[in-house]
Amino acid sequence: MSETTDKTAIRDAATIILLRQGADGPAVLMGQRGATAAFMPDKFVFPGGALDAADAQIPVTMPEPCRARMAQGHANPDALAAAAIREMWEETGLMMGLPGDWADAPTDWHRFTAHGLRPDAGGLRFIFRAITPPGRPRRFDARFFLADAGAIVGDLDDFSAACDELSHLHWVPLAKARKLNLPFITEVVLAEVQAMALSKDMPDTVPFFDNSTGVSTFRRIA
Repeated sequence: MSETTDKTAIRDAATIILLRQGADGPAVLMGQRGATAAFMPDKFVFPGGALDAADAQIPVTMPEPCRARMAQGHANPDALAAAAIREMWEETGLMMGLPGDWADAPTDWHRFTAHGLRPDAGGLRFIFRAITPPGRPRRFDARFFLADAGAIVGDLDDFSAACDELSHLHWVPLAKARKLNLPFITEVVLAEVQAMALSKDMPDTVPFFDNSTGVSTFRRIA
């Protein structure tokens, strides 16, 4: 079976943990995957998904030092940032961008540009990397980005433009999010985000759960 048809081949992916300040403290945006989804059915997750080849053509630049840390994994940091922004927009309808013309935008970004926006990765922070273990129906090398909801243009509670991939989109108080039906790795990432929210500082290294082989390895990316 070729790489292009092997659903269990490891694919690059990107996810955004979007935070806003609520009445009960920081809140995170999450949605629920469908019961029939091949990957993580019924689980509550952050917006995100696999890298598309076209993402490498989107004019965004990941800020340093995140860009250099991501490049250690032989990835295209800017393409992954574009994928994260695209997936969040598709799954939630929320747009992360700055005012500006984008005359040569791909056709599937025309609804984005119709708002007079260009995608912008300046508000993304690379905080976690994890590779799905063997034996799963889908495997991803996922990079998790943290972003403040202030980087979003428009109404933070308007999900009317979202596709149907995630249901029950809502802002969950960070202190309560881990009580939802979550994948294991999402629980781990939420714990990291809670620690960051308490300290107010970005860590000097990024956690990496490497399950590319049958042996799970944890290390930190400096």
